[in-house]
Amino acid sequence: MRLVADPDTVHVGLIGAGIGPSLSPALHEREARALGLAYRYTLLDLDVTKADIGDLLAEARDAGLRGVNVTHPVKQRVLPHLDGLSEDAAAIGAVNTVVFDDGRALGHNTDWSGFAAALRTGLPRAAKHRVAVLGAGGAGAAAAHALLTGGAGTVEVLDVDADRAAALAARLDATFGTGRARATPTSALADTLATADGLVHATPTGMAEHPGLPVPAEVLHPRLWVAEIVYRPLRTALLEAATARGCPTLDGGLMAVHQAADALHLFTGLHPDAARMRRHLQELVETREDHRAG
Repeated sequence: MRLVADPDTVHVGLIGAGIGPSLSPALHEREARALGLAYRYTLLDLDVTKADIGDLLAEARDAGLRGVNVTHPVKQRVLPHLDGLSEDAAAIGAVNTVVFDDGRALGHNTDWSGFAAALRTGLPRAAKHRVAVLGAGGAGAAAAHALLTGGAGTVEVLDVDADRAAALAARLDATFGTGRARATPTSALADTLATADGLVHATPTGMAEHPGLPVPAEVLHPRLWVAEIVYRPLRTALLEAATARGCPTLDGGLMAVHQAADALHLFTGLHPDAARMRRHLQELVETREDHRAG
């Protein structure tokens, strides 16, 4: 695929693997139209193009794109190909938005700001003395950064890859101070959640392509709020189980909307309407689910 940007259109893209079902193009383009902006969002699928992240990034920049979003599995792998990082992206160690400016590729992270806004608006009274984050990849790192930026006392990081959990906890401690984050083995999940205020789920389990429960339903309890990163479907098996156990819940849609709004702002300088984008996303998810059911 040869990229050609129209000088009268803000042209951006998404780089990742298996991104064909992504709702990002429609979400961005709908809001851009509402803002009166000529805007095009192109998928650059690593599985389809058989290119690597560096080559696709260079192609997008050379073609005149304004920037790209970056998703699994290259939020960390993109770092060596960038000319600079925002302060938050450097602290998190992951990028989901790249803006091209005067030939330079500048990395940002709107996952963390998106999650912070989602938690603030969706669970405004959530206690955050001790919060468990399940999943130490890019999404988990962003959520943990948001929690500690927002005043959480301690974040417990759990991941099936113990080394990855330890590395994230160490990076968080370096940013926020010793003792603010701790790597916890997944074997201690039940004990951790028994005394935690909240659980942030940041693994693929529960996505339409990866159905299932990431934690046993019996470890959930009414004193625990549960926030989901997954947004397709909006009501995952985890959220259904949490609701049944009396937990306050937050679906992944609010984070998806706020991170997209922040990325759209970085690309255009305009101020998207997050409430309107939430309605866009709800319609897009329902249409996709109806199509799948049919």
